[in-house]
Amino acid sequence: MHAMLSRETGGPDTLEWADLPDPTPKKGEVRIAVKAAGVNFPDTLIINDLYQIKPPRPFAPGGEVAGVIDALGDGVEGLAIGDRVIAMTGFGGFVTHICVPAATCLKMPADMPFEDAACFTFTYGTSHYALKTRAELKPEETLLILGAAGGVGAAAIELGKAAGARVIAAVSSQDKADFCVSLGADAAIVYPRTLDRDAQKALSHQIKEVAGPQGVDVAYDAVGGDYAEPVIRSMAWAGRYLVVGFPAGIPAIPLNLTLLKSCQIVGVFWGASIYRDPMAHMQNMQELFDMYAKGLVKPRISARFPMQEAAKALTLIAERKVLGKVVLIAP
Repeated sequence: MHAMLSRETGGPDTLEWADLPDPTPKKGEVRIAVKAAGVNFPDTLIINDLYQIKPPRPFAPGGEVAGVIDALGDGVEGLAIGDRVIAMTGFGGFVTHICVPAATCLKMPADMPFEDAACFTFTYGTSHYALKTRAELKPEETLLILGAAGGVGAAAIELGKAAGARVIAAVSSQDKADFCVSLGADAAIVYPRTLDRDAQKALSHQIKEVAGPQGVDVAYDAVGGDYAEPVIRSMAWAGRYLVVGFPAGIPAIPLNLTLLKSCQIVGVFWGASIYRDPMAHMQNMQELFDMYAKGLVKPRISARFPMQEAAKALTLIAERKVLGKVVLIAP
């Protein structure tokens, strides 16, 4: 097998394409011949030791894969050699073969290509859990999405529209705004790449103008940093502010704003939720597969790279140049 390994702390250029012995599945595990691997922002963090998970080196990044089961460990039921599956790996996915617990695998819909499957679970799973379970988004509510052109943000646009919400996309450039509108966003806001106090006030005013006098019912914040406060100042009464991620930094939020708005700050830790409530996760994934079959959601893959060129894909993610998703194709 081959693997894209992180042998030392650093950026994408520190990764190494290496030969390794083929893994053997243990009891309760399956081996997947990987066909495609999704690339996500946490992959840029984990190789820099900035993620909550710090695997011992050497390790491969890569949190989600799609492929074909080619070996079974003892005691595996419900799966067979030849099954097309999706697996959430946490890390280790930028490889040609991987062993994972059978319980973590989802059978792919018959009409779903491997590329779509590898870019599906992380982004749509996160956004569906956030909007449905954590925010309880309702039809005709106003949904604001920060970082809306990225993987989870683009998924949130589609899911917000499927839920009947009015969706406002907030992004850092006009080409990203145009992309979000093409996905179905009702409006788009372009914010500056850095914010001082005056720019924060201007952004809050801009959001209020677009959202209308009632403000934002649900804010999906996948950016964080100095962008959080202007969003909370724009919240509607009893609004829900979703903490999804903070590539711009962990924000400092004046809590008096939550009192004045009677709004909630709601954490979204999807990765932990799938282990704490696996039945709810399976129900959410079935709902997402049904939406995919109906054409309501579909990963927007803007770049494809051979797995050996994972560094290029991770650089695009780290520099926030991605529209939608990036996928690696296994040799």
